[in-house]
Amino acid sequence: MYTDEELTIRPIQQNDLTTLWELIYKETNPEWKQWDAPYFPHSPITYEAFMQKSENWVNQDDRWVVTVNKMICGTVSFYYEDAQKIWLEMGIIFYKGTNWGHGLGTRALKLWMDHLFQTTDHVRVGLTTWSGNTRMIRVAEKLGMQMEGRIRNVRYFNGHYYDSVRMGILREEWNDL
Repeated sequence: MYTDEELTIRPIQQNDLTTLWELIYKETNPEWKQWDAPYFPHSPITYEAFMQKSENWVNQDDRWVVTVNKMICGTVSFYYEDAQKIWLEMGIIFYKGTNWGHGLGTRALKLWMDHLFQTTDHVRVGLTTWSGNTRMIRVAEKLGMQMEGRIRNVRYFNGHYYDSVRMGILREEWNDL
């Protein structure tokens, strides 16, 4: 568990699952999906179906909850882009718009990046977003990440093409901050 004032990131517990289902899978068109890869479809699932896969959520290393004043607001995660498990990418989602624009994402992602560099031997942590999500790009910049790649016009949403944006930071750059 890592804490920055009222904000905490921690492993997901069994008693978090109902809230996570409500935030992520209950609605057909949740507000957060407008920013988190909206070019990929989102499908709601029943609570029962979600609970059948609860072992994929509870006490996993690759996905934690973000709480503000002990209320679940989002998740942080990581995944690998390669079979060798060298190319690590991280992500964050705050599920309600009332939590956006207050610096919470920057603080949570900073804690998550600290955790990833402290608990792994990876030399780089990356983040991939799309050019329509300017807030996420700004968060990455505030955390010292550099633009590493921009694949033009490969994301299509609401009748417009957007770029895929890859950002990253090396361990030595993170240590120097």
